[in-house]
Amino acid sequence: MSDTFNALVVDNVDGTYSAFFKDLSVPDLPDESVLVDVSYSTLNYKDGLAVTGKGKIVRKFPMVCGIDLAGTVVDSNDDRYSAGDKVLVNGWGLSETHWGGYAQKQRVNADFITKVPEPFSLQDTMAIGTAGYTSMLCVLALEDAGITPDQGDIVVTGAAGGVGSVAIALLAKLGYRVVASSGRASESDYLMGLGAAEVIGRDVLDRDARPMEKGRWAGGVDSVGSKTLATMLAETKEEGAVAACGLAGGTDLPTTVMPFILRGVKLLGVNSVTCLSARRDQAWARLAQDLDMEKLNAMTTVEPMSNVPTLAEDILKGQVRGRIVIDVNA
Repeated sequence: MSDTFNALVVDNVDGTYSAFFKDLSVPDLPDESVLVDVSYSTLNYKDGLAVTGKGKIVRKFPMVCGIDLAGTVVDSNDDRYSAGDKVLVNGWGLSETHWGGYAQKQRVNADFITKVPEPFSLQDTMAIGTAGYTSMLCVLALEDAGITPDQGDIVVTGAAGGVGSVAIALLAKLGYRVVASSGRASESDYLMGLGAAEVIGRDVLDRDARPMEKGRWAGGVDSVGSKTLATMLAETKEEGAVAACGLAGGTDLPTTVMPFILRGVKLLGVNSVTCLSARRDQAWARLAQDLDMEKLNAMTTVEPMSNVPTLAEDILKGQVRGRIVIDVNA
């Protein structure tokens, strides 16, 4: 057996940002308590930003990218985990300040780890990945805000992406009428297949809205930000709520206080990166209960790690549909 393994590394030397594959050995890995044989990672929008350097994601160099990983414990200095345990990690600064999942082995802080819940396989957990887990956090936030299916439509933006795809599948199964917002008209059949009752174009929301528009939505899940989120808020009905988790359209939010103080609209920020372990466990338990596995499989493709640099460019261009699992050993 070779003592080395493959990893996708980014570095920034004298202002030149580059991503490259490199052979590493276990002594090269961070000094963390749990050694994992990694089977799968994922591709998320944040991964695209990190690998290409088009977003200020990576804060320490050199960095092994990949904000997710799933694999089998090889060795552990923490009593919570033993050799043979199936585990996963979402977020926690992987690919930012901690080495991530685009490697065939990784040492991980034990506090970052979640045991793979039944009935999921390692591949299943990465088909869900940070995008799907974030979707579940958004659904939980809407439920906590008292948004129920009988109150009206829920709009999901960035609908053909990872967060949007899983959100549609979850909300539809829970009985909500889901309206999918997408810039890709060609994906309408795909979105309807996931459970969307209606598909609208991106331009319906990505516009300069008035401070208050006619109330249309009981709630929403937004991964876009900027004008799209501002329009959603202006169109949300009394006591409605929008869960916001992304910024694919921009970091700005050109809105006013009027939806909040005149309609009682709630803007629910969803942070999946450093979410507390108890909330993570709740989200994964609900995914096991509420996510239709046939729909998950329908939205998922598996790609070798060698394709990540190209896929990273594609996801930033909005050319990736659903979920991509990265087989780090292929």
